[in-house]
Amino acid sequence: MPARRRGAARVGGVVVVAIACGMASACESGGARPTATVQAADTADQVLEGFSHFVTADGVRKSHIEADTAYFYEASQLALLSKLRATFYDAKGAESSKLTADRGTYRWQDGSMQADGKVVVVATDGRKLQTETLKFDPKKNEISTDQAFRFEHDNEFIQGTGFSSDPDFKNVVTNRPHGVAGKGVLLPGQQ
Repeated sequence: MPARRRGAARVGGVVVVAIACGMASACESGGARPTATVQAADTADQVLEGFSHFVTADGVRKSHIEADTAYFYEASQLALLSKLRATFYDAKGAESSKLTADRGTYRWQDGSMQADGKVVVVATDGRKLQTETLKFDPKKNEISTDQAFRFEHDNEFIQGTGFSSDPDFKNVVTNRPHGVAGKGVLLPGQQ
């Protein structure tokens, strides 16, 4: 929303509060007085349709985040994304994987992101991850979930109740894993 419209909305809100206060003081003091102030519901400072954002470091692409609609909240430095799509790149800038989700949350302050609702990540080598929630912590360079997940590649698959990993799935820690790995070898928990 342009600054002029936000300013007008704020001024309009102040006028409404001033009128309400004036009306309350005009009433006689025999009635009940409110003990708390009720604030208007938070609304986005900006709404962008067809959102597209590249994240780079030292001139190298790290990710490309897209959404059908993005709702920006300046005070919290938060963006809510609808119909999230993200492409991730390796250290050399080559595409490594793509993510899709119903929605997502992106924090501008620290670059962290959470994808929610039918999250699917497909790597360029065909590996595929499915879950309902996936978090990315750039400080730890870690993706994680505390939800059920399924990770598959060719005839192998792993399922569990949560995991944490580096984005390239080289160091994976899973909760209650089960599945089939490498030429039909059963993982712990299988019969």
